[in-house]
Amino acid sequence: MITASLQNYRISPRKVRLVADMIRGKTVAEAKIILTHASKKARHPIHDLIDSAVANASHNFKIDNTALFVKEIRVDQGYVLKRSIPMARGSAFPMKKRTSHVKVVLAPVVEKASKKKAVAAPKTK
Repeated sequence: MITASLQNYRISPRKVRLVADMIRGKTVAEAKIILTHASKKARHPIHDLIDSAVANASHNFKIDNTALFVKEIRVDQGYVLKRSIPMARGSAFPMKKRTSHVKVVLAPVVEKASKKKAVAAPKTK
C-alpha cells in the first residue's frame, strides 16, 4: 500500500471532506486536474499530499505515477482547540477550532481481462 498522511491540519474535517469526495476513485492525473481547478482552501494541502504519495510510490516501490489511482482518502477529526470569544455583556462564549487528519492510499491500476461471452444466435420460429 502506498500511503501518505497529513496530521493536525487546521481546517474542520467537514470542509476537507468536500474536497476529498471529489477525487476519491480517480487516477492521479485526474485528481491533480480537479484539485487545480477546485475553489476550496483544502485543495492545496491535499494536492501536496497526493504529490507526496506519488513520490513515495516512485521511491519506495518504483511505480510510475501514470499507473496509480486514489484507492482511499480518509478525513478524520483531529484534536479540538477550545477557545472562548466575548459575547453579550462580556460573557465568554466557547468556540471549537477543529483540526483534521487526512490519509491517502494509492494503488496501481490493474487492467481487467475482458471476458468474451459466446453470443447466442437469435432464436427463429
